[in-house]
Amino acid sequence: MTATESEWLIPFNRPSFEGRENEYIASAIEAGHTSGDGYYSKRCHDYLESALGVSKALLTTSCTHALELAALLLEIHPGDEVIVPSFTFVSTANAFVLRGARPVFIDIRPDTLNLDERRLEDLVTDRTRVTVPVHYAGVGCEMDTISEIAERNEVAIVEDNAHGLFGTYRGRALGTFGCMATQSFHETKNFNCGEGGALLINDERLVERAEILREKGTNRSRFFRGLVDKYTWTDIGSSYLLSDLLAAILLAQLEARDAIQSKRRLIWSRYNHGLADWARNIGASLPGVPDDREQTYHMFYLIMPSHESRQLLMAHLRVRGILSVFHYVPLHLSPMGRSFGGRDGQCPVSEDISERLLRLPFYNSLSESQQDYVIESIHDFRP
Repeated sequence: MTATESEWLIPFNRPSFEGRENEYIASAIEAGHTSGDGYYSKRCHDYLESALGVSKALLTTSCTHALELAALLLEIHPGDEVIVPSFTFVSTANAFVLRGARPVFIDIRPDTLNLDERRLEDLVTDRTRVTVPVHYAGVGCEMDTISEIAERNEVAIVEDNAHGLFGTYRGRALGTFGCMATQSFHETKNFNCGEGGALLINDERLVERAEILREKGTNRSRFFRGLVDKYTWTDIGSSYLLSDLLAAILLAQLEARDAIQSKRRLIWSRYNHGLADWARNIGASLPGVPDDREQTYHMFYLIMPSHESRQLLMAHLRVRGILSVFHYVPLHLSPMGRSFGGRDGQCPVSEDISERLLRLPFYNSLSESQQDYVIESIHDFRP
């Protein structure tokens, strides 16, 4: 039997609620403040600022909107260039393209699948304004090298940390290296509220304007702090505030941080242990995590020996009711990417990995018996 979308024995993802989500939602409703920047939003801001040591955290409706807000704050204009990995979600590039920037696609490392810092400086021109390292699967990029190159060339860093909340690089939290970083709280992420994101600001000079742009270009935040006697339109901006109902869910998730990460660490480790010999025998690869990085256990993937073997394994698992999925199609090969000069062979590692990578089911409530079934099913596969 081939499973349909509603018949998966083991789906790829299932959002999990860990503690006080229902209690907090009811509390927000009872308090009568369900729009943005209410009690629970402020609690989330405080939690992130304290846990990460950033100057300011601001919840947004998505990581996409956080990236767009970063592009506005950096005053990106037509003609500017932004260096982004080709192997990433479209929002990483689109946020800057919306401001008129030209994306310059950089290839990834074959070990961590992160932006290849060895290629970075060759792509910097006098038009380069920003580079956006993406911490793939919650494993930090080589931030020392990236930071040194960016500083020497006066290029801003905006970290796309959608996968990497509470991960570290050489003991330092991901999201604290660039002038700004962005987070995702989509239902597929470790900490989720259905849809949501955050902008982390490490440059205090950007904080006041960030509040204005996020509040439709008004100084409303200053008004509510009693710093002005009325608020008005002072800048460009849009509506980026997350509903306090969703912030209530998110706070409960953040407070359950240790329990969530403990569950995900066990799931990741069982996959890694249970599939190591199998992968070695068929010539597949498992995720690479350098010793100087603390990962976030965001996902578990296989890099199969070939595109054909990847497709066959997906089909094999599908017959058994297990949903596995591939990941990004390289941006430089997309119709939009080609319109910016993307061409075949431009990012060969991204092109190769995209054809061979397979992500396995990974969510907090995945039981040991369910995971054993996935592992056993993979062991039964013969390429």
